[in-house]
Amino acid sequence: MTAARLYPYVGPEEFMHLAAAATGGHRVRSAADLGAWLDSCHRADLSEAFTFVVDIDGILRLAPRRSEHVACAAGAAVLAAGEILFCRDKADWAVDEITNQSTGYCPDLDSWTAVAAALDAAGLPHPAGFTQQYVFRRCPQCGERNIVRENDFVCAVCDADLPTLWNF
Repeated sequence: MTAARLYPYVGPEEFMHLAAAATGGHRVRSAADLGAWLDSCHRADLSEAFTFVVDIDGILRLAPRRSEHVACAAGAAVLAAGEILFCRDKADWAVDEITNQSTGYCPDLDSWTAVAAALDAAGLPHPAGFTQQYVFRRCPQCGERNIVRENDFVCAVCDADLPTLWNF
């Protein structure tokens, strides 16, 4: 078994100040933890995705969508990051949609392994993989963070070729 990749924060420096005062997102260790936290959320927040990270202990952390991933992680490196939407599965909560969309951590698609492990450990039903996938690459020429679209590995800023392998 290969070790999980650790993703350091690679986003804009101006967001690091958010992490300094942050205690991190709400830790979800069980379905009961999730239910209690979602019950305390504003109703409008329940209709949109939440920010999530999987911390280095393999625990899912949640914050409102308008939160930065680096604040949800309290500035630490993570095993995964993205956005997550929940729905009711009978009387319980389940994951409806989940992505690896985080321009602060730019996690690769293989981060799903850590996400699935955290969700399984908490007893939360979930899809078999990311419901929407993002491929991130850093441009070796100009340093810009890119989201690769339609398998076109070209920098959106300087038109340089992007590597096919994750490079943050």
